[in-house]
Amino acid sequence: MQVIEEYVYPAVQPEDKPELVREIKAFLSTLKRTRVILDETVFTEGHILDAAKQEVFRTMILGITGFDTPLVKTGVKETAVALAAVQEVLSFFGENPALHTLLEQAIRFTGQPQDFDAFDRMKFIRQYANPITRGMVAWQQELGIPFVPAALAVNPKAATLFEPDALNLNYFVGNLEARPTPQKVALGKDLFYNPILSAGSRTCSSCHQPELAFTDGLPKSSALATGQFVGRNAPTLLYAGYQHAQFYDMRSPTLENQALDVISNKDEMHASVEEAAVKLNGKPAYVQTFRKAFPTIEKEILPRHVTMALAAYVRSLSPFNSRFDLYMQGEENQLNSQEIAGFNLFMGKAKCGTCHFMPVFNGTAGPAFANTEGEVLGVLQSPKGKKPTLDPDEGRYVHNKIEELRFAFKTPTIRNIAKTGPYMHNGAYQTLEEVIDFYDQGGGVGLGLPLENQTLPSDKLQLNAQERKALVAFLHTLTDRVPL
Repeated sequence: MQVIEEYVYPAVQPEDKPELVREIKAFLSTLKRTRVILDETVFTEGHILDAAKQEVFRTMILGITGFDTPLVKTGVKETAVALAAVQEVLSFFGENPALHTLLEQAIRFTGQPQDFDAFDRMKFIRQYANPITRGMVAWQQELGIPFVPAALAVNPKAATLFEPDALNLNYFVGNLEARPTPQKVALGKDLFYNPILSAGSRTCSSCHQPELAFTDGLPKSSALATGQFVGRNAPTLLYAGYQHAQFYDMRSPTLENQALDVISNKDEMHASVEEAAVKLNGKPAYVQTFRKAFPTIEKEILPRHVTMALAAYVRSLSPFNSRFDLYMQGEENQLNSQEIAGFNLFMGKAKCGTCHFMPVFNGTAGPAFANTEGEVLGVLQSPKGKKPTLDPDEGRYVHNKIEELRFAFKTPTIRNIAKTGPYMHNGAYQTLEEVIDFYDQGGGVGLGLPLENQTLPSDKLQLNAQERKALVAFLHTLTDRVPL
């Protein structure tokens, strides 16, 4: 729909008509396939209620941000229509006056004439959406309708999107044996700080330091060779388990594969998982610990057990205990008016929430959380240069020679961003103010670069000084209390 919108708004251009027709035909074909699938699918009452709740989540994550309608900005009005559909579905299950009243109020709140940029998204979520989904879960329990199995990304029993267990971490783990357990997490933490994984004294924590939200504070991480640096900035490991691709260039599909890559990289650890497994097998205490963590081990520790333990620890690094989280869970005094204004800007006028999706604020879009997205931003070599110069790192194109992926990078989480500077894949942006200015200008194209495949809108956001300060204030509310 985003693609079609660009062809029809503000008016259809004759030269765009063939592409528009092609997109519409593809869309209609998808609808036909969906109808066939629906006709052959058996739904339980639990499935229907879960789908209704996920639709409310969708309005929060995508609808009110304008994700589907970035040009015409009808996302808030469309949210009213979506909630009316939810109300109709719920009516089949009987009467619930309190829930009906909440939905009526939410429909009126989103359906009234208003300025899209000025819409109070925080009020919508806390005063309407959260109480609605809480009411839906409570009513389902009251009706005795079983919840669907926890096979999808969102926990079917989650009352709101902001519960500590709202997201099902195991959904993001492809291998059953790799699913985290307390034993695997403890073992992975031990290995994380152990130089046994490297050719020297380096550990994973050398570049991912807990006190810096598991980054290192450098523009680009130090390489093994003295005075040398690797090609990119060290990303935070916090919430890395909630994405379907690792590294800025998205070359690794799993955290296990990511660990393998780093350990074998000559500039980072310059070792091998195979060598590490041999060393660990020579230590009886480790053998016993691995067998407790992986009961299926028959004879010896294998390389895959090493990477799965490391990945289990990284997946555990998702505290969800920032001031923002506590506020969304009902603690009134956690955010002030400036920080709330910053959230509303983030999810509205500043368009941040159309790429950094709530609640993890990374590139994995809910409520399905099925894909992790990357973007072409046009990041500069230096924001302080006299003339804008595109950073030469070609990102995803290095591993996938598709022109659309040239200069594309994964959209990372911005949780704990107050601690993870300097910013961007090249670490060239020293402050949050510099980052906001880059986006406010419309990325590389907005700054004058001829970057035809930039996916970031090049229109200037027109943020004033007060709005910029509010955005920075909100970003600081995303800092977790990370156990060291």
